Amino acid sequence: MRLFHKRPWMVIAASTAAVAASGAVAWAAFAPVTFGSREETFEIPKGTWARRMAGNKVEILPSRIYLTLGIRDVLLLKNQDDVPQIFGPTLMMPGQSFRLPFELASSYQFACTAHASGQMTVVVDAQPGNPWQRLVWRARRIFRAVA
Repeated sequence: MRLFHKRPWMVIAASTAAVAASGAVAWAAFAPVTFGSREETFEIPKGTWARRMAGNKVEILPSRIYLTLGIRDVLLLKNQDDVPQIFGPTLMMPGQSFRLPFELASSYQFACTAHASGQMTVVVDAQPGNPWQRLVWRARRIFRAVA
């Protein structure tokens, strides 16, 4: 305690940090979750197939895509490549787009010729309805972004 007595600025700094952290947690829990669009868009760039056939490791799509019902629950794939691409049961010709809305929270497996492994997983989370769920949802998004 004597340390704080001689250095009151440390108490003020610690108190300010605690208040700021509490405010951030409260905002994350109570602020509504919104985006400008419900679509999560991914593009297959021109030349992807040619680079892959040349032996280059081309990672254009993540192995897992995360969506959330009611927030971002529509997957939009755009094929800008010179060759057709398959996503699930759909053949996308060059220049075509494929829009896939989800209505059920689950994990979905799709065949995907644009992905290096030939498979892609779409994880659809339930809409975070209460403050605790919104806090957990935001924490997961941060963790997934840095992992």
